[in-house]
Amino acid sequence: MSILKNVAAIAKGMSITLREGFQPTEVENYPDGKGPMRGAQFQQRFRGKHELQRDENGLEKCVACFLCAAACPANCIYIEAAENTEEVRISSAERYAKVYNIDYNRCIFCGYCVEACPTDAITHGHGFELASLNATSMVMRKEDMLVPVSALMAKAEPQRPDAQA
Repeated sequence: MSILKNVAAIAKGMSITLREGFQPTEVENYPDGKGPMRGAQFQQRFRGKHELQRDENGLEKCVACFLCAAACPANCIYIEAAENTEEVRISSAERYAKVYNIDYNRCIFCGYCVEACPTDAITHGHGFELASLNATSMVMRKEDMLVPVSALMAKAEPQRPDAQA
């Protein structure tokens, strides 16, 4: 009797497989898929590629305090500090991060670096396409993570309706 039940269960499963095998395939064309946002949608708490933020004057927020590197359990953050001068001002503090590297081969996206930062200089963005066949390209440098000044100015500019003539 149990053999008959097993054969019936296998037959039922195979009938579903055969029925679905002859249905047309539905493909969502990434990244231009269905929905109001057209493609991938993220939750606000999504931890993607790190971003180094700037302040309202366009200066870097990172003051090279090394707290993010100390908090990182994977030991994937490398920082070299340098002193600001009056002629060359990179950040608003005395020091700035001359070198800021994150090795994504080791990063576990835990968010401890974001929580440890006293100036909110490092945040998680929504970048998720980080896959690579070359391990050396997985080391993100400061230039790769720094938010451009143009993006900062676009965010600061208020949205106003177009003036009609």
